[in-house]
Amino acid sequence: MATASDTEPIKIEGWHIPSIDVDLLIIVAYTLVTLASIYLPVVNETVIRSALGLGMVLFVPGYALIAALFPGRTDIDAIERTALSFGLSIAVTPLIGLALNFTPWGIRLDPIVVCLTAFTIICAAAANYRRHRLKPEERFSIDFRKACADARSELFPKEEGRWDRLLTVVLLLSIIASVAVLTYVVAVPKQGEKFTEFYILGPGGKADNYPEWFRLGEEKPVTVGIINHEYRNVTYDLVVVLNDSGSVTQLYADQVTLADNQTLEKTVALKPDRTGTGMAIEFLLYADGNMTAPYRDLHLWVNVTKPAGN
Repeated sequence: MATASDTEPIKIEGWHIPSIDVDLLIIVAYTLVTLASIYLPVVNETVIRSALGLGMVLFVPGYALIAALFPGRTDIDAIERTALSFGLSIAVTPLIGLALNFTPWGIRLDPIVVCLTAFTIICAAAANYRRHRLKPEERFSIDFRKACADARSELFPKEEGRWDRLLTVVLLLSIIASVAVLTYVVAVPKQGEKFTEFYILGPGGKADNYPEWFRLGEEKPVTVGIINHEYRNVTYDLVVVLNDSGSVTQLYADQVTLADNQTLEKTVALKPDRTGTGMAIEFLLYADGNMTAPYRDLHLWVNVTKPAGN
């Protein structure tokens, strides 16, 4: 004879969906807000994005996973639940990155954000489902009103005097300020030196075997590299000229815009327009439209002879 189990399954009538617990709703909302802060232009360059991302990496996925693994009130206590939330978040995020390394998408921002968001929402949904399979008195839940009341009674006992309460307020404000400063320091690292790398490479992408001898009309390539370390988007003007004792001829010109830490390497064909010895091919790099003086410059000394048979 079949007997009823202690935990009755959810009775689904039509498309009835069980209510979502407040803590899981906060986790899902935090995840979606973090996702929006990454892609919305209004906040994606501010400290808000970094602060939200820090919580998303260090706590939120682990809390959702712990909630799914331990839906009962007596499974683990609050301290263990909090500690495991931090620990599992720190473990889950690198594992997702490691798994993405073996996929065509690789370890990039978009795949990591999508996978971390999906993982958190799936775990929150599983936690909500498992909790509602338990009896109401057995489910884990957070009574925010009771928690606030308990915290208030602990921090501000009725028997305390006015000065004791004032010192408690000062201590709480100091802790909040310390956490805020720590978050800001972690989220907004100090900028290093601002500079632009500018270089020339010979055949095969190596810093040797540069073309030094030309026949008039002959064309030889070099690779010009620009790396932006200015902590901002910069528009560069690349100009290549042949300078023969003050007689200057432009051989090449181009304009490019690079984001911070972006690298550009492009092939430039050199074709001197006259013969001579010890002539300088100058690679001039201007920044932000300032054409009065080059921001970076390089030189390549060449000799140009007449074509064979002349």
